[in-house]
Amino acid sequence: MNLIWKLLRQHISIAQLLGFVLANLCGVFIILLGLQFYRDIAPVFKDNTLNKKEYLILSKPVSTLGSVLGGKSGFSQKEIDNLKMQGFTKSVGAFKSSQFQVVGGIGAEQFGVSMATEMFFESVPDAYVDVKSKDWTYMEGSRSIPIILPKNYLNLYNFGFAKTKNLPQLTEQVIKMLSLNIRIRGNGRSDDYKGRIVGFSNRLNTILVPESFLDWANNLYAPQKNALPSRLILEVNNPSDARIVKFLQDKRYETEGDHLDGGKMTWFLRILVSIVMGIGLIISVLSFFLLILSIYLLLQKNTQKLENLLLIGYTPAKVALPYQILTIFLNCLVISLSVLAVLLVRNIYVNYLSGTFPVVGNEGITWMLVAAIVLFLFVSILNTLIIRRKVLDIWFKKN
Repeated sequence: MNLIWKLLRQHISIAQLLGFVLANLCGVFIILLGLQFYRDIAPVFKDNTLNKKEYLILSKPVSTLGSVLGGKSGFSQKEIDNLKMQGFTKSVGAFKSSQFQVVGGIGAEQFGVSMATEMFFESVPDAYVDVKSKDWTYMEGSRSIPIILPKNYLNLYNFGFAKTKNLPQLTEQVIKMLSLNIRIRGNGRSDDYKGRIVGFSNRLNTILVPESFLDWANNLYAPQKNALPSRLILEVNNPSDARIVKFLQDKRYETEGDHLDGGKMTWFLRILVSIVMGIGLIISVLSFFLLILSIYLLLQKNTQKLENLLLIGYTPAKVALPYQILTIFLNCLVISLSVLAVLLVRNIYVNYLSGTFPVVGNEGITWMLVAAIVLFLFVSILNTLIIRRKVLDIWFKKN
């Protein structure tokens, strides 16, 4: 063994090995930092609160030609079934619209409020309604209709209309006390109803009535009309799932609100991290070939002496061992320095971002350490096999 180490030291190139260490250090550092940064920053764009349901409201874009010609867009049953089969979907509900004429008036003389306008009704299955009230029921034929209004309607009245008209601002409790007079016309009929406002929704931006009432009323006042759902509500596992963004872009569906912003940012972050890690991988592969080339040159320079060692009884495994130990030592040095560098950089950006985003850094470094160990084992085993094969080539040529 000492003879082989002496041969190795005679022709070793410190510059070549230093070049390998620096190049590989750069590549491995980029790979590990990219992985760790993604793990630390991804929770910022996600909201995975336990047992919290997440919803998306989908619609189709309105085309200029369709709006001019009076065309209407809607979701067919085939499209709804396709959505249900997607891996990110838990359930799908359809918005149903009133196909009859609705005129609503609201009045309360004690508050100085009196308004009337044409309006519309929509419904969704009760499971998607975010207002829980014992009054959210309808008995067929009843003249009392429970209604849920969007919370932003109340905000628009209080902070827009009421101020400009010098009207009093109203709380949710006061609005629930107001009487809502509703007249429904269709199919040769005209009937009056009383509307009861039972709550305000932050999720559904529409005038909502129970699905049981809307089915009954459409059948009574517009039996010949059967419109496709214009909007759908999806319960999804994770709104930041990149598959949702890709699916909606392919289908050209639109969403309400900013529910997909986290998903788009996460998708962009994955692309960016993939590019950075790809660059690091290329640098690491090039440095790997640089190491192999350096070892090959060492073996080539010592070919005659290695043949003599094999002739006097050294086995190929013993001859290859010093070179294998050298590569394993260099790989271990590179991985260790890379992990330390990543931890230093991570400490800087976590301290900088944690004040604004407390979730940054909560994921830990387990995945990065696992990746470092796997990378070290893979490269070391590959180097060992390549060196052993080169020595065996010398052995077979000798024989």
